[in-house]
Amino acid sequence: MSTLKHELKQLIINALDLEDLRVEDIDDDEPLFNEGLGLDSIDALELGLAIRKKYGVRIDQEKDDVVKIFSSVSSLATFIESERK
Repeated sequence: MSTLKHELKQLIINALDLEDLRVEDIDDDEPLFNEGLGLDSIDALELGLAIRKKYGVRIDQEKDDVVKIFSSVSSLATFIESERK
């Protein structure tokens, strides 16, 4: 799963144009929103689309626990792994 986490970090940087960040700057368990990376709801939408495009995994805001899924790179990786099986 560490490869998936690395890919997700790069996806976050690329999809959200966070050019001043490197993969190494993002901790696996760091919050993605608020006090962590400081992402917002628009970033979540863009990231959700990028994840869907790259991994074929859809995050349904009506059904899935979106706040928990987007809480960190680790939680995103866990969700993607569970949906790909």
